[in-house]
Amino acid sequence: MASVMTEQNGTCLIQFVDGAKRRRSVRFGKTKPRTIDMIKVRIEQMVKCQKLGMPFDPELQQWLQGLADPLHEKFAKAGLVEARKVHQTTTLAAFLDDFLARRSDMKPATISVWQQSMRNLKGYFGLDRDITTISEADAIEFRQHLVTQGLATTTVSKRLQFVRTFFHDARRRRMVSENPFAEVTAKSIIRLDKRHFVRREEVERLMAVCPDHHWRTIVGLARFGGLRCPSEVLSLRWQDIDWVNQRINVPSPKTEHHGKGNRLIPLFPELLELLRESRNLAVEGSEYVVDERFRNGALGEFGWKSCNLRTQFTRIVRRAGLKPWPKLFHALRSSRETELAKDYPIHVVTAWLGNTPAVAMKHYLLTTDDDFERAARGDSKYAALQISPKEAAPSAAHDVQIPMQQTEVMRSNHSQSQRFAPNDVEKLSELLRLATVSEPLRVDSEQKYRGTRIRT
Repeated sequence: MASVMTEQNGTCLIQFVDGAKRRRSVRFGKTKPRTIDMIKVRIEQMVKCQKLGMPFDPELQQWLQGLADPLHEKFAKAGLVEARKVHQTTTLAAFLDDFLARRSDMKPATISVWQQSMRNLKGYFGLDRDITTISEADAIEFRQHLVTQGLATTTVSKRLQFVRTFFHDARRRRMVSENPFAEVTAKSIIRLDKRHFVRREEVERLMAVCPDHHWRTIVGLARFGGLRCPSEVLSLRWQDIDWVNQRINVPSPKTEHHGKGNRLIPLFPELLELLRESRNLAVEGSEYVVDERFRNGALGEFGWKSCNLRTQFTRIVRRAGLKPWPKLFHALRSSRETELAKDYPIHVVTAWLGNTPAVAMKHYLLTTDDDFERAARGDSKYAALQISPKEAAPSAAHDVQIPMQQTEVMRSNHSQSQRFAPNDVEKLSELLRLATVSEPLRVDSEQKYRGTRIRT
């Protein structure tokens, strides 16, 4: 049992006998009697567990974890608990520098983009800020700081994504107990006014004013091959073109670290003559389809960011009498994917372009003027289904009756005999099957199924 003693100066002292039968004491200074009694009970619990060789119960452990360091240290000196590990401060600058040093597997361009977010963190929190003191409230204020800097919403979203990656690494290494940026995000808004469909007549005007065949090849590969520019366009070699089987093996540096270092695309007719011309004009022994001087300009510290094709391409666009559109090369690639999506299944198109259906729908596929014109002309796969004006605008009462009639037709042979002749029922089932698989009906189907009305 523990005992409480009070000295003449008012200092409280708790004495006890530990598991090794040694008399111990803990001084607490001037403390309220109620607090001393509570501490006495806790000390007795700890001594009992020591003598029995049992671990502390969860309630006792939680109480010990909530103790301030000075009081916990008193218990440690008395042999009741193990001393806490001394907290080593990890500054924000040291952590971020170490993070970059450990990620030597990343490409220079990725490191460059990461460093932008790191500069934002260091500038806002300071180099010497202890990363364990950054709370979720601090993270929310940091997001607001990025917004007030005038950055685009997409840029803010992307930089917060990188910051979450940094602190997720710190949490996994047990440098912080939780990621303060885990729930701090920013909505990425897709600006439709920043997207442009490059029409084929515009491409012809661009080709006519290109300074040489290299630039015609760059524009053609991006617009009609859907290649990423500059990384994929400048990485394409002559040996990647299979003239016999009419296929192109496109190297993809951007997705290489995902195990997708290349993909196959058809040798589209729009590219065939263009590549033949470039092949005939190429220097003997050349390895790459586009002159290597463009590629050599991109082999700097930050990779493809240094090639600076956009400046020259802007001049070409203006020389063609066109107004430069946002995301010059991305627009060429998205225009090609939009064209292909009209003629081929989306999984085939995305396999050729090297993205996913979700990414294609969000960032690439466009609604063009031609779509509106075709819809106004009725030029679609559903145009063959002739619907009379009366059927196009039925009464509300009739709309309610039709589903009931269809249900009764499917469930009751008696109802079928009342509403339709046997032959009409068979024709109705066939028509429903055709409508389910979305196959266009023939013009003569109205005559074939005369007297049978179908609504969907």
